[in-house]
Amino acid sequence: MSIPSLTIGKHSVPYPLIQGGMGVRVSAANLAGAVAKCGGIGLVATAGLGLNSPHFDGKNFFSADPAALKDELRKAYAIAPDGVIGTNCMVAVSNYETIVRASCEGGAKIIVSGAGLPLNLPELTADFPDIALVPIASSIKAAELIARKWHKSYNRLPDAVVVEDPDTAGGHLGEKMEKIGDGSYDQYATVRGVKAYFQEMWGVDIPVIAAGGIWDRADLLHALAEGADGVQMASRFVCTEECDASDEFKQMYLDCRKEDIGLIMSPAGLPGRAILTHFDKIRERDVALKLRCPTACLKKCTYKSSQERFCIVHALDRAQRGDTETGLVFCGTNAWKADKITTVQAIFNELFDL
Repeated sequence: MSIPSLTIGKHSVPYPLIQGGMGVRVSAANLAGAVAKCGGIGLVATAGLGLNSPHFDGKNFFSADPAALKDELRKAYAIAPDGVIGTNCMVAVSNYETIVRASCEGGAKIIVSGAGLPLNLPELTADFPDIALVPIASSIKAAELIARKWHKSYNRLPDAVVVEDPDTAGGHLGEKMEKIGDGSYDQYATVRGVKAYFQEMWGVDIPVIAAGGIWDRADLLHALAEGADGVQMASRFVCTEECDASDEFKQMYLDCRKEDIGLIMSPAGLPGRAILTHFDKIRERDVALKLRCPTACLKKCTYKSSQERFCIVHALDRAQRGDTETGLVFCGTNAWKADKITTVQAIFNELFDL
């Protein structure tokens, strides 16, 4: 089949691929810039960028974070000056509004937003009407709720919707723990349902993007054949030279087995998918150091409120820097398929038969 280009709002790319956001500097400027240069949409994940940045002095997380984000957007555009580069913004973070505004001011062309419902995203971006707004949803109901709220309050609809499959996606997931993997979720029925909803209710044909479990050309072609307008891929890009994570982080993907990947309950109150081989040591470290909440980065956090579980943003930061013994490594279900370090261009060559 012929593979179409992708247009979201006012922004078009040759290939129907969004690089998924991987927080705390796994997908930062280098990866986002490389994907955009190759003809996809590159996303800088905004969560926790301030921690491993020259702006952070150990205490000023909330001023360092937006400054670090603007740095990453500048660096990404230096790699792909004409590329389509955006950000992934988590609703669950306590500085969500600040980070969305920093994305706008830093030149993001697209904002993808999930880990909660981005009900006020149009208000936060009102001064930047050319920025495409793309919520992440795992159900038709969630997409309907967002559309109704946006239309009623802001006279705006999403420019695209990412439908994320909780059974296969990595990181934080938009589903109850007990329902993940029970066989009840049909990703492509949801993709088609979301597309039909916007056509029938609003008379618009917006792109619907399939996310979760996309690894190779066969997965891409399957997604397009099942009604998706494009795909979002994250885990496949970790084992590339351009990925911003440490070599040790990438080695976790190369070493992991299928059975090493599983679900956790994040202190943010959402399930998450990660490599679990050293998971017990994350909590042990925080307990041993008597660590209290160091940054208050999440709106709701069981570690902040009662020291339950562990400090997730610092666990992710440690892993990204190379401490994979006490750091948390998020991944999708297909991460075990990684068998070598490659390049972003090589992945595009395989996906699109270049």
